[in-house]
Amino acid sequence: MKKDIILAGVGGQGVLSIAAIIARAAVTEGLAVRQSEVHGMAQRGGAVLAHLRISDKTIASDLVPQGGADLIISMEPLESLRYTAWLSPEGALVTAAEPFINIPNYPELSSILKNIEGFPLFRIVEAAALAKEAGLARAVNMVMVGAASPFLPLKPETLEATIAAMFVKRPTGLQDAPVGEANRKAFQLGRSAASK
Repeated sequence: MKKDIILAGVGGQGVLSIAAIIARAAVTEGLAVRQSEVHGMAQRGGAVLAHLRISDKTIASDLVPQGGADLIISMEPLESLRYTAWLSPEGALVTAAEPFINIPNYPELSSILKNIEGFPLFRIVEAAALAKEAGLARAVNMVMVGAASPFLPLKPETLEATIAAMFVKRPTGLQDAPVGEANRKAFQLGRSAASK
């Protein structure tokens, strides 16, 4: 078993948190993991890219070869299209629907979404609305972990437990609910949205 994943977004959207959740869950299940990250020029607003490789055998390289990604997870629709050269013909593209407009000539959103819909296997997720429904607006990245989970070789329970463990001790300030619970709910809502 091997799963090559490209994670994309903009600084501040939680791309590296997604990579950390998936990587920790994979290690928990006894799988080998390799990861590589590229940060944009700005801490917030610059492009962020991560390569994540999961296998039940030794992994030689951190980088996913072009045309070899089984999955692209993107926090933003335009960023998902930036890396489609890495997607294999059978690969899945999972993106948040909401744009992060950080350039003056950002293309028309309807055109971007139409391009994404041209891929054989894709999911466009209303991640911001689902994060709010979960009770934590900043949990958009955990919605995206959930949306990507049907395409990952990991048990949903392992992903949920990893999310809970990573966020267990920080209060949200929203009805004093723990961040872990809100993030777990965001994961579940994302998973449900991607399964439709």
